[in-house]
Amino acid sequence: MKYLSSTRVYRHNNIRLEIPPEVFHPGFFASTQLLLQYIENLSLNGKLFWEPGAGSGLISMYAAGKGATVTASDINPVAISYLHKNTAANNIQVEILQSDLYSNIPKKAFDIIAINPPYYKKNPITSKDHAWYCGEKGEYFSALFRGLPGYIHDRTEVIMVCCDGCDLQMINSAAMENGFWMKCMLIKPGLLERNFIFKIEKL
Repeated sequence: MKYLSSTRVYRHNNIRLEIPPEVFHPGFFASTQLLLQYIENLSLNGKLFWEPGAGSGLISMYAAGKGATVTASDINPVAISYLHKNTAANNIQVEILQSDLYSNIPKKAFDIIAINPPYYKKNPITSKDHAWYCGEKGEYFSALFRGLPGYIHDRTEVIMVCCDGCDLQMINSAAMENGFWMKCMLIKPGLLERNFIFKIEKL
């Protein structure tokens, strides 16, 4: 794949990323930063860590740098291409899989799953859209919670960031319909919206 000339360089501590326009930029929105802030307080060494919808891969690369065994997946082929490029450039080992949520993820129980989901109720058309849109009826969240039991054990920490611009009632209903509930761990006010960290736990 040819890398686009309009990529932006983003740095977080010792991680340097090249991010093309087709990939969600971690520096432009509070959600990635809040999720990373929360993960920085977790014990990561030796843990099996999965980031579905990894996008730029910042969170996956941070976790790998702290000793986790990391799987990063995304439906967007451009994101996958740059995940390979950026992990190699930073000399960080991450398993990278192109996958529509669970479709290409081998069944195994992860210790930590970190999710920055698509929030908004609209059908995605392009690969880039999947970073933003969860389907007109929130189909992403129904699929997320329906398949989750195949990838967790009793002590798995499933962490998800959301904002009050999305349909939190719909997301919580999808969780409860599949035997989960969303425990709010952190609220971060912003200029335009609040962001939340939820821990997904079994009912």
